Amino acid sequence: MNHIVTVQDAVTAFADFMEPTDAELDAIEQEMPVILADVELLDAQIITLDRIPTELDNRRLRRARRRALAARLALANRTAGAALPGGAA
Repeated sequence: MNHIVTVQDAVTAFADFMEPTDAELDAIEQEMPVILADVELLDAQIITLDRIPTELDNRRLRRARRRALAARLALANRTAGAALPGGAA
């Protein structure tokens, strides 16, 4: 017995509505510094999983946390500034 669902998935797998819109791609582009900073923080945390962190590891973690927080702050300031009409007075 053939299932229609598998045929339907094959037909709609490459439909236009499955692609991200321009607005979604722009949102991803704006969030990319935050994503990259979070990846850097995760890398620093993964390095220290199987050993006692050295002073260099602790510095790397602190630096990665600061970059992640700074990237999130910059994104929040950009989105807050864009939401306010007229800009800062």
